[in-house]
Amino acid sequence: MTTARTATPSTARAINDRLALNLLLDQGPLTATELRELTGLSRPTVADLLDRLGRSGLVAVVGERGEQRRGPNARLYALVASRAHLAAFDVRSGGVSLVVADLAGRTLAAADLVVEDPGADAAAHRAEADRIVRTLLDTARRAEVPHLHTVAVGAPGLVDPATGRLQSTGELPAWHADLLAALRELPGTEVILENEVNLAGRAEYRTGAARGRDDFVLVWLGHSVGAAVVLDGKLRRGIGGGAGEICFLPVPGTTALPTATGCEGGFHGLVGSAAVCALARDHGLPADAADDAAAAEAAVRAALDALGEGRPGGPFLDELAERIALGTSAICVVLDPGCVVLGGEVGRAGGAELASRVERRLAGLSPVRTEVRAGEAGGGAILGGAVLTAGDAVRRDLFGEP
Repeated sequence: MTTARTATPSTARAINDRLALNLLLDQGPLTATELRELTGLSRPTVADLLDRLGRSGLVAVVGERGEQRRGPNARLYALVASRAHLAAFDVRSGGVSLVVADLAGRTLAAADLVVEDPGADAAAHRAEADRIVRTLLDTARRAEVPHLHTVAVGAPGLVDPATGRLQSTGELPAWHADLLAALRELPGTEVILENEVNLAGRAEYRTGAARGRDDFVLVWLGHSVGAAVVLDGKLRRGIGGGAGEICFLPVPGTTALPTATGCEGGFHGLVGSAAVCALARDHGLPADAADDAAAAEAAVRAALDALGEGRPGGPFLDELAERIALGTSAICVVLDPGCVVLGGEVGRAGGAELASRVERRLAGLSPVRTEVRAGEAGGGAILGGAVLTAGDAVRRDLFGEP
């Protein structure tokens, strides 16, 4: 016979504290009465937890509220967002973007760095990594942040869930690994590495187009192609971190097959930014720029502006939607996520118009009913997801969350 066990007083206090802290994080300053109403806890319990959280430095009185109330004004309690600070990185082949934020996820300072490829010079790669770390620390000091609790890094490639190591699926510069090593040398700072598309998927799940859905796939359409898979509310990485590497997916329409070291013959060869630019030029749309991803984004926007009878926008968008649907249909018949979000530069530029065309074509390719939405997390989706990831780690430590 199984004996039912109730929570110990210390466990109950920890649960109540987490509940109150998360409400203050999500909703901003609240009175004790509002906390009682939102939590269902008793007056003495709320008073006790506010006193306990105040002594720990996590909650402070920030003002009063007296509207529609007789007697003394009610104190407003808020999360002390300066209790801990975090940083987030979006690492690309040619540079990085970074932000320093507080416990509530508010950006306090930001920086962008261009990194020239040092070639085969190992010392130069490490020097670039050290320069990026110095920039991070200078950015934190500019925001009067003395210490970073957690740094979350979004980078292209496979991130092994067991070891946290980055494995390149292409020709990424060596300074990527050197940067991770340099960050991990920061004293008292936790470093979290995550695939960049997975971070963008987290942003769409928490604040973007997939809010309220526990099952969806983000299809990232940028310089390359990738996917973030969320099922039952959990990000699915696969045994080696390779879930979502759809750039290697064999699809009709390419001139070859992908290989273990190259995705040109896979889905990437149809909808990567270089392929989108070539398709745009075939339809008489401008798509020339040093940055293929920026050129592809501009081409899609130009196509939207050129919609109409006898104009090239419609045929280009139809063919692009056809290509996107080819790879997406394989995802849908295997996973049946019910919802696909189009992100990255191309997905963001195409918006609802491109999403609706992909959904219609997808309905003709697959018996699995799938809604297609345009991403809403914007151009900062990777950084946004990194901030959310770092914030979750800080709260696990400070709030005692599981």
